[in-house]
Amino acid sequence: MSPFNLETCARPNILALQPYRCARDDYKDDGTNVLLDANENAYGPSLDSTDVKGSTLGGLDPLGLHRYPDPHQPELKQLLCNLRNTHAHTPKTITPDNLFVGVGSDEAIDALLRCFCVPGKDRILTCPPTYGMYSVSAQVNDIDIVKVPLNAAPEFSLNVPAITDALTHEPNIKLAYFCSPGNPTGALLAKDDIKQILNHPTWNGVVVLDEAYIDFAPEDASLAELVAEYPNLVVMQTLSKAFGMAGIRLGAAFTSAPIARMLNSMKAPYNIASPTSAFAQYALGDKGLSVMRSNRAKIVSQRERLIQELPRIEGVGRLRGGTASNFMLYEILNADGKPDNATAVAVYEKLAEQKGVVVRFRGKEHGCLGCLRITVGTEDEVTRFLESLRNTLVEVRGST
Repeated sequence: MSPFNLETCARPNILALQPYRCARDDYKDDGTNVLLDANENAYGPSLDSTDVKGSTLGGLDPLGLHRYPDPHQPELKQLLCNLRNTHAHTPKTITPDNLFVGVGSDEAIDALLRCFCVPGKDRILTCPPTYGMYSVSAQVNDIDIVKVPLNAAPEFSLNVPAITDALTHEPNIKLAYFCSPGNPTGALLAKDDIKQILNHPTWNGVVVLDEAYIDFAPEDASLAELVAEYPNLVVMQTLSKAFGMAGIRLGAAFTSAPIARMLNSMKAPYNIASPTSAFAQYALGDKGLSVMRSNRAKIVSQRERLIQELPRIEGVGRLRGGTASNFMLYEILNADGKPDNATAVAVYEKLAEQKGVVVRFRGKEHGCLGCLRITVGTEDEVTRFLESLRNTLVEVRGST
């Protein structure tokens, strides 16, 4: 018999790893559910239906798939630069040399850890509540985490003094991951706070700003072009959210040219597939941007509707985060009028199991007691959600 023993052969931190989970691990979609749990764009991809049927997407040639894709993606990178060179924050211009493109933002999250952190020695800083993949990737790479919670009031802002103190006194912190707009908070981080951390006088590390939801924020909110000013800044973005292209798995990291060169040196030779590149280039072209902006306007309209109608439902408490994304974080109140995890879990489960409406329970995270995170859906989906939530709250609160 082979002496192989997985428990002693595998890395202990991988054996102990708890994988990233989503609500659909618990509630599978049967085609009838309203899915308001994963912050997707319910209006669909930034594609014109005529072009889809005509197979003219970015000049995609289905017969050319026997060739490896361009490993450098210069056209795609230039389109991303065109989108973010607003000069709202700097007169300088970013170019394709400032870019790494990967399989979603998750590839960049992991690549940065492998690039800067020595396993078992170096550490990263995060600010809970935040995106769960930072900690998953850190554990995979045997990297410890220093956690500095966000200020829970008024809108989950950065605790700059505590972050500065940690970067000054905690050893071996190489990366600081910040999410703006935050997930699950929906709050946009202050530009001045980010700049203050970037200008730390002694810390030799990199600020990583995750802007996955930035296109739902106010105009010119993205700080991507600031990588032309700061050699220690990485700004991650994705086509999964506002562009509605989650299925193609395309993410980008804007950064200084030297860091971009390192990231591009580490990646797999052909990490972006030809169809992915073609879809992405279409979405970032004039027609795609027009579709994206039209769909975004619909989402913003439904976001405002939720802001107006949710407080009118008995059992719904405060909006706990910001309104700069395509989701919002709301308290669920018990019969005594207090935010309560047991009540929120009961509402979450009944919505999914009895109403076919899937949201996300976030009550165990810092500052999120009794909270559900609700993705903004289509007009019909929001109508169904509001009616289902109203009825479910009556049932749950009446039984306690």
